[in-house]
Amino acid sequence: MRDVADTLQPMTGKRRRVVIVGAGFGGLAAAKALKATPVDVVVVDRTNHHLFQPLLYQVATAALSATDIAVAARTLLRRQANTAMIMGEVTGVDHKRRCVILSDGSEICYDWLILATGAAYSFFGHPEWSREACVLKSLDDALDIRRRLLCAFEAAERAGPARTVAPTFVVVGGGPTGVEMAGALAEMTRQTLRREFRHTNPESARVILYEAGPRVLSAFPENLSAYAAQALAELGVEVRTGSAVEDIGEGRVRVGGETLETAVILWCAGVAARPAAEWLNVEAARNGAVVVGPDFAVAGHEGVYAIGDVCHYAVGDRPLPALAPVAKQQGRWVGRQIAAVAAGRRSSKTAFRYQDWGTMAVIGRSRAVAVLGGRHLRGVTAWLAWSLVHLMLLVDFRSRLTVYINWTWAWFTRGRGARLITGIRRRSG
Repeated sequence: MRDVADTLQPMTGKRRRVVIVGAGFGGLAAAKALKATPVDVVVVDRTNHHLFQPLLYQVATAALSATDIAVAARTLLRRQANTAMIMGEVTGVDHKRRCVILSDGSEICYDWLILATGAAYSFFGHPEWSREACVLKSLDDALDIRRRLLCAFEAAERAGPARTVAPTFVVVGGGPTGVEMAGALAEMTRQTLRREFRHTNPESARVILYEAGPRVLSAFPENLSAYAAQALAELGVEVRTGSAVEDIGEGRVRVGGETLETAVILWCAGVAARPAAEWLNVEAARNGAVVVGPDFAVAGHEGVYAIGDVCHYAVGDRPLPALAPVAKQQGRWVGRQIAAVAAGRRSSKTAFRYQDWGTMAVIGRSRAVAVLGGRHLRGVTAWLAWSLVHLMLLVDFRSRLTVYINWTWAWFTRGRGARLITGIRRRSG
């Protein structure tokens, strides 16, 4: 097979090579940690951009544009002379030959391999549900959801005065993504769109949040969970806890024996790691993540590391959460260990220690919950903290500036400036 990395500049074919699979938070942090190291770095990703996933729901609900939260990965890496970017999908790892295999059959050989492939949604043994339920993991997902949501109101308007009921939207999963999506969707229907239609009333649209557990935001303290449920109710969201989805079909969902017709089903429930553990034939956690130790090395595979959502690293009896700061810190730490060895130094004997930036979830305009340094915050204070942290986590100044401007405009006007419907294919002629 052809080693595609040998055709790239500045690849020399002589220096040792680090292959990083995934251009997310962890992968980019690892690449940047290797900037001044005498190795060739190859970053492989299915897309050509780095995506700020925590704000995807705002693209889906028309608050932000796709370019506000995504940056071309080549732009972020253009000043690293030892780093090349390849757009391709990794489908396996030949650990004996020390190569990753791409979907087109080509391969990239490595001396060190960092797997930062992230996670996807799990449908709990019902893959057929994915045909009807929308997930939120990519820009394509977010734009598809935005199109479906807005088209649901357009269809209601086109039906004319005879239609008295606005669309029903269902959100499955009461974690941070589900809560944020439900809150943003309720604000869009009740505030942004309320005066823009003549034959349908967007304010009468139903937003229903189903959570199988006893409360939303179960990873947060109970007082913050209760605040989030109350805030959602004030926005008009119907929060139904203890309600596990039994079936999903075309335009319907069944919960508790009741079948509900719905315009859009948004799946924000369980997640599963990408199949890196299968590629390596190693021990995996319940969600499919690669089980690693304090150095993030994969047992039995010299020079192979797993970081971010695709790894399972427990501190005590609890795994580290699937958050952007976790992936960034892991990527930076692993990159520095490889840099030390590549430069002929000993790797650090200091074990990885996660610096906890806190846990946050936003519910809507001036509503959020946060746990920072043991303190429980809610309301405007938590919302300001959430806004600041997310602005700082954006990878470039342009994104920070445009997001800040859009948020400021939306706060004062309650408007959403990205309500274009795209992606509809029409017959020509």
